[in-house]
Amino acid sequence: MADDMPHKNPAELIDQFGRKISYLRLSVTDRCDLRCTYCMSEHMTFLPKKDLLTLEELSILSNAFIDRGVRKIRITGGEPLVRRDIISLFDTLGRRLGYELDELTLTTNGTLLPRYAKDLYASGVRRINVSLDSIDENKFRTITRTGNLKTVLNGLDAAREAGLKVKLNTVALKDQNTAELPQMISWAHAQGFDMTLIEVMPLGETGEDRFDQYIPLPAIREQLETQWTLTDLPSVDNNAGPSRYVRIEETGGKLGFITPLTNNFCAGCNRVRVTCTGQIYMCLGQDDSVDLRAALRSTDAPGAALNAALDRAMIAKPERHEFEIGPDGQNSGVSRHMSITGG
Repeated sequence: MADDMPHKNPAELIDQFGRKISYLRLSVTDRCDLRCTYCMSEHMTFLPKKDLLTLEELSILSNAFIDRGVRKIRITGGEPLVRRDIISLFDTLGRRLGYELDELTLTTNGTLLPRYAKDLYASGVRRINVSLDSIDENKFRTITRTGNLKTVLNGLDAAREAGLKVKLNTVALKDQNTAELPQMISWAHAQGFDMTLIEVMPLGETGEDRFDQYIPLPAIREQLETQWTLTDLPSVDNNAGPSRYVRIEETGGKLGFITPLTNNFCAGCNRVRVTCTGQIYMCLGQDDSVDLRAALRSTDAPGAALNAALDRAMIAKPERHEFEIGPDGQNSGVSRHMSITGG
């Protein structure tokens, strides 16, 4: 770490570039009940359950991050709500809300929200992200390979009724949903949902050509500006995240753009990702990782080993990702699927 770095509390997680890590994205499973074409292969092989961290280990790990300055935890997957007894983890972490933890949230595909929305709210969750790439039933089934749009729409209704604030995440897929995006945005804002568009990323082999799926979001924004007035929102609204937000005057709603390929957003990165097997990836677009599971299981009192592993992770966190997408499969990405790392 550079000698001229500012003084810091030793307990804080600060990387070699002086970025404070205050946001953990924690995957609790690699399994999912959908098979989205940009995320995983149609006949996906999932990890053996014995390889996954137990719910108790996930809790210990989360608390270790909170003790070192993490203020926000997002539970991810795969689809996190397919993990058996997952609400117990939300209940446990929810007890730290209002003290060391500012926010507990999750990213979900929405299929199980009718069953769990009220439980999530009761545990302290107030805001969720729901992945939704089409509101056309046939397109939705094509993109997800197995999904039922009505189930997700019912989940959105259940979330709203439970008091959860919803933001939709939509991956822009060339020749699949781009023509539908204005309709989706209008619909989402009419429902009271904010929405974020995301460029497809080269993560894992899915059986699809990423170049054929990829469309740069600046081109989408230009198209939207032919029919709407988009006003950039102050950076404070971005909360150090990758999304850049605008307000659409005609709909009154917020729209975000996540552009890992056309506009690198790594300078203010404040997050790390931990897989359901306990591997911490300091960057979504890099392969370097540190094994936290080994630290957790190395002793009956894993605190010292875990903190040492977190220190190693901070030293290894890279400055930026190196995603690229080119024709004929000339992509620069990582071999692991998004469902492994956590969305």
